[in-house]
Amino acid sequence: MDKNYERDLKQWVDEKLATLALAETWQLDTERALARFKERRSRKEKKLAIWRWITVPALAIGLCLVALPQPRLSVLRFCQQLACRNVNSPLVSANVKTLIDGQAAPDFHLKDAWGRDVQISSFQGKVVLLNFWATWCGGCREEIPAFIEFQDKYRNRGFTAIGIAMDTEGWTKVKPYLKTSKMNYPVVLGNDDLAKQYGLGSMPMTYLIDRSGKIAATYVGLVDRGNCENVISRLLEK
Repeated sequence: MDKNYERDLKQWVDEKLATLALAETWQLDTERALARFKERRSRKEKKLAIWRWITVPALAIGLCLVALPQPRLSVLRFCQQLACRNVNSPLVSANVKTLIDGQAAPDFHLKDAWGRDVQISSFQGKVVLLNFWATWCGGCREEIPAFIEFQDKYRNRGFTAIGIAMDTEGWTKVKPYLKTSKMNYPVVLGNDDLAKQYGLGSMPMTYLIDRSGKIAATYVGLVDRGNCENVISRLLEK
């Protein structure tokens, strides 16, 4: 029996005895006390083992994400669902950037939910909010109502939001959400190549693009609504 085990057993027995109002006829049942202590210790060890089984695969998945960029979106989705089930994605500092301010936004040519062409270069002359999101991302769903309001408020001043849905199930998953959320701006389906071009490593992720088609601001994680709207207003005034 190791020293830590003996110390824990003695402390546990002393604590239990201290809480009892002992009768004169009371006799110490050491076998029963020891059995209960072993059972309690076994439960703790089982809990630790479960956490190890959860933590080790998560770390392995993280290493795969770094070493193998091809399946990054599938791994990203798995990790966020595992760690953040029913919890909104955490706010991440807007200072974490993957594209440099002033860099031209990578162009793409995709179809929206109604089959219409959406090409980022065709929006030059407008201020664009480009948002990477997915229906399974709690943080994404949380900030979409703000983007809907921005679209209503600033569309007549040369502003548009564009949503890039990263759901692997495609339109079968995205279209019902577009209907229930009443999204009022173009939404296209993203892909691995587009994700790499924009440095997508987590969601939600949002870029503000100025009238000349260049990156003006980057938000990794939930946007700071006040800051985002201030930047939009400033860009629209130029």
